[in-house]
Amino acid sequence: MQRRINPREANRMMQRMGMQVEQVDDVTRVVIESASKRIVIDNPEVAIVKVQGQTVYQVGGGTAREEGPVGVSSQEDANLVASQAGVSVEEAAKALQQSGGDLAQAIIILKQKKPS
Repeated sequence: MQRRINPREANRMMQRMGMQVEQVDDVTRVVIESASKRIVIDNPEVAIVKVQGQTVYQVGGGTAREEGPVGVSSQEDANLVASQAGVSVEEAAKALQQSGGDLAQAIIILKQKKPS
């Protein structure tokens, strides 16, 4: 039968190994950006772990989603958003940038701005 280690005992063991763990509370979003994509994690659990002079940020839980390249939207996407929202291509491109490349969100943003 497996024995559960209580958090205080786990912290003592980690300190003996030279590890320091600090929970970061109230984190609402973590964003990881690369040249090819963007990963957004909502409501994660974040801990800072310090081991042998290195700092490691541990992100767990939450809801993750991938988005296209940061700030990059194709002309085709801008044309589609413009036609669906009834606005100019320039306005559509700005909305795409604001929504992080999410086509549906860009259309919603534009339709909410547009007077009925």
